[in-house]
Amino acid sequence: MTLGEFDAADMADSRDMTPGLHIPRAPARPGQSPDFGYLTLSAAGVARRPDVLAHFRETVGLAGELIRVLDDEFRAVGPWDPRLDEQVLRDGLRAMLLTRLFDERMQRAHRQGKISFYVRSLGEEAVSVAACMALRSCDMLFPSYRNQGLFITRGRPVVDLMCQVLGNTRDMCKGRQLPIFYHWAAGNLFSLSGNLTTQFPQAVGWAMAAALKKSDAIAAAWTGDGSASEGDFHEALVFATVYRAPVILNVVNNQWAISTTERFTGTEQQTLAARGPGCGIAGLRVDGNDFLAVYAATRWAAERARRGGGATLIELVTYRAAAHSTSDDPSRYRPREEQANWPLGDPVERLKSHLIGRAAWSQEQHVHLVQELESQLAASWAEAVQYGTLTDGPRLDADLMFEDVFERLPENLRRQREEFRSEQEP
Repeated sequence: MTLGEFDAADMADSRDMTPGLHIPRAPARPGQSPDFGYLTLSAAGVARRPDVLAHFRETVGLAGELIRVLDDEFRAVGPWDPRLDEQVLRDGLRAMLLTRLFDERMQRAHRQGKISFYVRSLGEEAVSVAACMALRSCDMLFPSYRNQGLFITRGRPVVDLMCQVLGNTRDMCKGRQLPIFYHWAAGNLFSLSGNLTTQFPQAVGWAMAAALKKSDAIAAAWTGDGSASEGDFHEALVFATVYRAPVILNVVNNQWAISTTERFTGTEQQTLAARGPGCGIAGLRVDGNDFLAVYAATRWAAERARRGGGATLIELVTYRAAAHSTSDDPSRYRPREEQANWPLGDPVERLKSHLIGRAAWSQEQHVHLVQELESQLAASWAEAVQYGTLTDGPRLDADLMFEDVFERLPENLRRQREEFRSEQEP
């Protein structure tokens, strides 16, 4: 029996204790009405904010409810309000907009056959931008493949990201990585990996090393809800707990792991954030589409880590508004109208409305900013394609395949390189 047949078969309540194998079902499939009734939502401002060095047991409740700052009128309320300066908020809005417009341009480039693959972060921009802004530049970030906002917020020129996606002569990875698998050593951004969840134990290990050096730098990592089922996820929690590693472990629960509902991670029984207190570290469940809430929770966890309080697991509740990647068609497994019915709104629009409500922004300024950023992206793209595209040169020097792997090239590879060079000679 297929999963689709399970969906169409017994529609009994998931709490039914009838003996038999339980197969989690998506709340709604194509052709059905979107259903987010399974989400546990809290009113903005009601979640309490404990001391940053509170015992992890004091976060048990926070791992079940939802930390929110922006209310339905886009006002900042409650103890988690980070009380940010208006310029900081405008900077955040700009970084989220640039991330979104960059994604849109790369999506168009794929459809035009100019790049081979892309992953958008539509609807999840606050997850990266707000968290990055709450951290220090010395902190090491371990991104997943939907965290391009981290690179943009830290100031990596978008032309560099474009060149990597194009795989041209200015590709930072020299043709050795899939498109969107960026890295930036100078910006303290670790290399992306196609093997899911590897960044979690790597971040914990980096944080442990920082603690041994008595550095006040911390690590932060991001992974998706589907990755929370991986062994690396649980191993990272164990090491973070035992050694009180100064690390923030972010789980981006965007409701879908490629084409599989997040319920396959066990969320019908308990939230992902609850795994933090379950292992002995703090756990926070946060509205991932609320820029202020993400910023506040990250800053709380960062201060806790720097002061010796150990790790924090943050579940960021958001929604993947776009396809999983350019290789995916979400209309095959979820209702087309699901995005429009997502109850936590759009992170860009919510922050924009908050700023307008504070008389610190206007619709005219917003339109002007969009135009400015689109012009910037157009100029960056024009520059990037000068270094090569999928169809036009110049092209990467194939001899680069022999570099950057071994400190001293082994004899067998040295011979291969000489043979390769001789074959390239006219």
